[in-house]
Amino acid sequence: MNKKFLRNAILSLTLSAGILTAANVDAAKPIVLETQGSFAIGGTTVKHSGTFSTKNFLAPEGQFAYGDHAYVFYQIPAKAKKLPLIFQHGGAQSKRTWETTPDGRDGFQNIFLRKNYSVYLVDQPRIGEAGLSTQAAGDANTWAGNPLYADKTLFMLSRVGLYDGDTPKVFDNSAFPKDAESVNQFQRSWTCYTGELDNDVNADALAKLFDKVGPGILVTHSMGGTIGWRTPFRTNNVKAIVAFEPGGTPFLFPEGEVPEAETATYSALGASAQAVPLEDFMKLTKIPIVLYYGDNIEKSSELVGPDKWYTELDMAKKFVAAVNRHGGDATLVELPKVGINGNTHFLMADLNNEKLANLMADWLKSKGLDK
Repeated sequence: MNKKFLRNAILSLTLSAGILTAANVDAAKPIVLETQGSFAIGGTTVKHSGTFSTKNFLAPEGQFAYGDHAYVFYQIPAKAKKLPLIFQHGGAQSKRTWETTPDGRDGFQNIFLRKNYSVYLVDQPRIGEAGLSTQAAGDANTWAGNPLYADKTLFMLSRVGLYDGDTPKVFDNSAFPKDAESVNQFQRSWTCYTGELDNDVNADALAKLFDKVGPGILVTHSMGGTIGWRTPFRTNNVKAIVAFEPGGTPFLFPEGEVPEAETATYSALGASAQAVPLEDFMKLTKIPIVLYYGDNIEKSSELVGPDKWYTELDMAKKFVAAVNRHGGDATLVELPKVGINGNTHFLMADLNNEKLANLMADWLKSKGLDK
């Protein structure tokens, strides 16, 4: 072999390896923390009637029940940016939403730590590690007890794919990992409610967290969206909201401006809206807001998930229009329209989650929130 050709080939391979190493340096570098920890925030207590007696110390009489608080796990990097990210999960989920993906890659927790953001992962009241409640779950909430027979329901609603009998089939164009173990890990991320689902109780706890931490950026997912919209009504420390596919609980509108909702084929799954005083709604116009929606969203009489999220996307557009009509700064991004394809309802865990994190980071930078 020609020596010059061999030398050039080796040089080319060396340079290529260097480029690959440089491209992966952020993901490979250690995460250096200044501190980490956890705490409960908010909550209430209720005293049982009667008098406590050590002779019957297992009885509830005269004892207090503690509950309705949020649980928070936080990590602060050594060179932290000024504004932390506070992550609020969606329905039947927990802070695990933002942790390691089902196929073992970095989730938003680690991705944003590497970008030097402090992260606060929240388990909302009455679920996950904040499972203590002063109100019984009741029969109204389908997802309030074990065993939770909902694998096909939740798989379809999350727009991951469909089922062929008992076999899950991820959509062909999906950015969700298609191996069986990733699906298994995804199905094991669901979390039962241990009390009533109350959006205002959740927003109260989240606002107390912002009051404790100080100014920060709220990141929500799915049913956590309405909790996010309500939180600035209770605290001035929310400086921006990033909402990943908000829906499943009401979008908020000023009194007298509540729009009609698109009707889903299965009507119980359609988007909803709720009126709030204009004075409260105006607080949403004082902060930048961005909403992201993924792929496989369409009006359909057969595909339950895409059809349900068609109604939510429609309501999200009306919400953004209302915020901007009142002088706000709200943006809705339909990812397929900006060349990012295949995303499920769990965008933060899809195979392109780092691309989405960078998109969010670029938006934060454009708003001057990355200092």
